[in-house]
Amino acid sequence: MLRKFISERFSWIILFIFLQLLNIFVVFIDPEIPLKPLLYLAFLSTILFIGFVIIRYHKETRFYKGLEERNNDLDVSNLPSVESPFEQIVEDSILSQAEFLKQAASQSLLALEEEKDDLLAWIHEVKTPLTAMHLMIERLDNETMKTQLTYEWLRIHHLLDQQLHQRRIPFIENDLYMEQIDLEDIIFNEIKTLQSWCIQKGIGFDIELESPEVLSDRKWLAFIMRQLLTNAVKYSESSDITIKSYLHGDQVIVEVNDLGRGIDPKDLSRIFDKGFTSTTIRQDNAATGMGLYLAKKAAQSLLIQISVESILGAGSTFTLTFPRRNEFINITSM
Repeated sequence: MLRKFISERFSWIILFIFLQLLNIFVVFIDPEIPLKPLLYLAFLSTILFIGFVIIRYHKETRFYKGLEERNNDLDVSNLPSVESPFEQIVEDSILSQAEFLKQAASQSLLALEEEKDDLLAWIHEVKTPLTAMHLMIERLDNETMKTQLTYEWLRIHHLLDQQLHQRRIPFIENDLYMEQIDLEDIIFNEIKTLQSWCIQKGIGFDIELESPEVLSDRKWLAFIMRQLLTNAVKYSESSDITIKSYLHGDQVIVEVNDLGRGIDPKDLSRIFDKGFTSTTIRQDNAATGMGLYLAKKAAQSLLIQISVESILGAGSTFTLTFPRRNEFINITSM
């Protein structure tokens, strides 16, 4: 701050030094003017000037130090007190800009909320003809055409479902209802949705639920299982997917294991990142990189630990570790 102050007042300091040198120069060219009194006066004025600069430094920099400490805070209630007309100009400018930014942020937030509501309404509207389309596909006699159309319908259905849950994720805490859930009910519902795709790819399911119930939110747990099962089916061919649950201590563990293409070791730490798709098969244009990211976000809100182990070319195992019962106090108090 001292360097900035000197830089700001540099012209004044140079002017003072110049005037002192000018006085001394006048004495040298005019012998009738006594030298000692003038040197004494120059010395006293220099001492007074230095004292004046020190006082002004502490007085003038107090306001600007207060501004530096605020950083980018838009809260104008803690502005440092002004002590000069120029500081008042700065304060008025900050107040007007902060008010403008608050109004702009409020309008942007309102526009985003309206956009989100419009998109949610559109998704719900699209679901009606999508359901009708599924019923018409089920009535087709041509099995090849039926299988192909069902697969494309399923892709649209999952993309809409991801969009719907992506919009709801920021407000998930307001949408949680914790209850005792039958895992078999959720798993079989999701498998039923994927049934035609599984038949097409020759995929079966081996389900072993030693611990058949968990305490969680039904809707969001179903969404997480949907992402894991969809991924397992997508990257598997003519093999069984194993789903099992068991108790480990006082925690329920659910594992989804497939014998598909697996995940490259260098991708394992990134598969839950937003927008990340495999580096192994870059031509997989159907991947959005959102499914596992949203599953991870939902799991965090439910205090579920989600992890993965995989061997490239041999399959993957996704593990859901449910929280202990007493940890749900943290959820219900959100």
